[in-house]
Formats: sequence, structure tokens, C-alpha cells
Amino acid sequence: MKNALITGITGQDGSYLAELLLEKGYAVHGIIRRVALENPEERLKRINHLVPRLQLHSGDIENYPRLTEILEMIRPDECYHLAAQSYVHESFDDCFSTMRSNIDGTLNILSALKNKAPHCKFYFAASSEMFGKVHSVPQNEETKFHPRSPYGVSKVAGFELTRNYREAYGLFACSGILFNHESPRRGYEFVTRKITHTIAKMLSGKDNVLILGNLDAKRDWGFARDYVEAMWLMLQQSDPDDYVVSTGKTHSVRDFLEIAFDYAKLDYEILDLHTLDVSEADKNISEIRGSEKAYVVQYPLFYRPAEVDLLIGDSRKARTRLNWEPKIGFPDLVKMMLQADIEVQ
Repeated sequence: MKNALITGITGQDGSYLAELLLEKGYAVHGIIRRVALENPEERLKRINHLVPRLQLHSGDIENYPRLTEILEMIRPDECYHLAAQSYVHESFDDCFSTMRSNIDGTLNILSALKNKAPHCKFYFAASSEMFGKVHSVPQNEETKFHPRSPYGVSKVAGFELTRNYREAYGLFACSGILFNHESPRRGYEFVTRKITHTIAKMLSGKDNVLILGNLDAKRDWGFARDYVEAMWLMLQQSDPDDYVVSTGKTHSVRDFLEIAFDYAKLDYEILDLHTLDVSEADKNISEIRGSEKAYVVQYPLFYRPAEVDLLIGDSRKARTRLNWEPKIGFPDLVKMMLQADIEVQ
């Protein structure tokens, strides 16, 4: 039986990956913060159904001595490093915490593996946000990075650290450059889940205003369960390498809205307030809140200081070498997420 270690096991990707590895007969270990153990109903909600089959270890990726203890104890065959501050908007608000968690945490994991479990295969969760101001469309493994957020910068650093440890120390270290991937387990702070959660509240009469940013930003959206399979496949190869994982199709936030509202059979009106100052925009929102009509508001604070307008991935390398294909299409993904939120209202 193989031992697998997952950092960020309580997140969207971590929960799907834990399910996949358990299905394949792994002993699955996860690193979680002490606060999660103290509040399992909320902090472990994505993996509560798996907890009896998991081995969870309290720790923090910024705590190098604790990481070495955990690695010495479990001697993992595979390590999936998913833990990160992954909310792009928050990375602008708190750049220093984002850098400390995402860069120092990755360096700590790599160094601890080199010293305590050099045989272990390592996966780093890179991101399409590394491409940022794109230099070519679509983006593949050879596309130049030009990150447009502190989060994107931190992921470029993690990617380069992973490549350096592969080349300098011979670690089996891979990076998956994953494009946007969503699911009913997505956090509420992300635009896709914010849309489906708020529309579900509209249907139950609990809200009538959905506040968003740039509706014309385009992304390559896939299903998270499909993408964690690609993570696993990367570590089953004979040689380590880096792979883009994507659907190769792009959709705007506006497209997501249209499918979701159509599925909910709700009419809505879009109010573009993003050119107003915040106080004036808030006044407009107060005037429409509580009415019977559904509104989507483009709000000034939800526009990024440096926007990424078009991300679309070329995943031919993953499809050819890993024999990987996304299974869930965009419309079905939107409907899946909305239906899940409707059912819990």
C-alpha cells in the first residue's frame, strides 16, 4: 500500500484528491492546522465523510520542524502540495501573508522532502494565473509567465522552486499548471460559487442582488474532480515533468451567469456601477435591495488592480502523455454547482 501526503486536504482539490487516492487503495495522510481539529464541523466539512479513513496530522506548512517530523513519521511515497492562499483578490489585500504561505510553504515542503524523504514523488499545484498578461493564446508549457497578481507571482516562485529541486537534487518533482477548475465544493469567495450560491438564495427569496466585478473576464473552466486525476497521473510517469491541465475552451463570467440564470428560470438585470465611487455604488445597491427583481451589480471594489482578461490552456501534452481528458463540460458544470446550492437552501 502506498502512502500519500496531501497538504491542503480540506480544500476543494484536496477533498477530491483524497477520495481518488482512497479509491485506488492508498493510505492517505493530510496536514491540517490545529484550528481545523478544534472546529471540524466547519473546517473539515469537505472531508467529513472521509475522516474515518484518513490519517490527519496537525501542522502548518510554514513550520519547517513540524514538517520534518511528519515526513519522518509517515515516509510518503507521493506528496501533493495543494495548500496555499489561493484567493487572487485577497492576495492584493494581504500580499505579505500570501507570499509567506505560498513561497515559504513550498520551499519548506521541498527542503523537508529532500532531507527526509528524497524518494517521494512531489506534485506542486501551479496555476494559470502565472501567465497573467498572456504572451500567446492559448497557453502551454512553453508560454512565458507574466503574473498580474501577488498570487500569480507566488505561484511562479513555487513553480521555479519545484523545477530547481528537480534539476539540482534529482527529486521527482512535477508542477501541474491547472486552469480554473470548479465544483460544488468551491469556496464562496470565488466568482463561480458566489454566482450559484446567490442565485440559489434568490430562488428561496433570501436575496435579490448578486455583486460581482468584471463580467467580461474570460477563463478556461473545468471540473475539479477531473483535474485531480491529472495530478495523480503526473506522479505515475517514469520521469517528472510539468503539464498544463485545461479544457481548451474559454467562457466569460457573463456566459456563466447566463447559463445559471437560465437553469434557475430567473430574469435579471445587470447594473454597471463599477465607474462610481464606492459610497455612490453602495447607495444604488441599497435602493434595489429587497425588491422582487433580481439584479447583477458590477461593483468597483471587485475589479482587480491588474486584470487578466483571457486565459485558455493548451493541454495537448497532458492529453498525449498522460492519456487525460476532461469529462464534464462547461454547461453541465454550471448546472451541477447551482443544483447543489439549490438543494441546501
